[in-house]
Amino acid sequence: MTRRDILTAVPVAFHEDGRLDLDGSREILEYVAKSGNEGAFVLGTTGEFPSLSFEERGTLTELSLRILSPVMRVVVHVGGASTYEALRYLQQAREAGATEVAILTPYYLKATDAALLDYYTRLSAAADGIDIYIYVFRAVSGNFVSNELMARLAQLPGVVGAKVSDEPLEQLAAYRAVVPDSFIIYTGGDRDLARAEKFGAQGVISGISSVLPKPFRALAAAAATGDAEALAVAQKAVDDAVDTIQGNMGRMKAAYRALGINGGTVRMAIEAPSADAVREIERVVEAYS
Repeated sequence: MTRRDILTAVPVAFHEDGRLDLDGSREILEYVAKSGNEGAFVLGTTGEFPSLSFEERGTLTELSLRILSPVMRVVVHVGGASTYEALRYLQQAREAGATEVAILTPYYLKATDAALLDYYTRLSAAADGIDIYIYVFRAVSGNFVSNELMARLAQLPGVVGAKVSDEPLEQLAAYRAVVPDSFIIYTGGDRDLARAEKFGAQGVISGISSVLPKPFRALAAAAATGDAEALAVAQKAVDDAVDTIQGNMGRMKAAYRALGINGGTVRMAIEAPSADAVREIERVVEAYS
């Protein structure tokens, strides 16, 4: 199954005092809508979801679907620290009109495979027609989905794929070996869009493409042609963007400012980029926007 989907992980704008900036968030979403990417991933790590209230998540879900769903797929992250929370977020997304959701493993406390299976089984039953992506990001959640558990999760009703962040590409291959052929695997590694297909992935969920989509589109196009020289040039541009933006939401907001977009600021404890870093960010924005 040769696919190179690019789903944009969308940031959320905040005012300097930490309040949600809906106008800025709307500007970000309108920019993402013009990216040409296959989809968007909202209220995930790039969206600073742990800092959002239930009401804020609902408002942002509705706004995201209203702006993005006419032009691209929208995957809404509904994971929580508990099954209780995740079920509430899932129902909230359903009421807003979501048809695809991602569900991060429970986080903070360690969970056994049995506990994770129960979590996803209950969410699968509640999804009832909504497609589910298992969201694996143990570096931030503290919990990992083993190969054996992924094989079982892939059999649950409605579970159609997985997003796998901060794992080696070999882990994607290990998952691919135990899931059905139709199961979709997305890497969270921005720079791995072209490489990941050799490990059984169908694309990338990329925060950096929220500010600089063009080098990612060029890389996907080069990979499709098989032109080694074009692929090398496109990969170099993506690597430059990734090395500079670093998947850091503070740097993304600086890139939005360079683009003339009101991206606001961050809410979580994320260090602002230095003056030297801002100059580098402005360089890549000029080069690749």
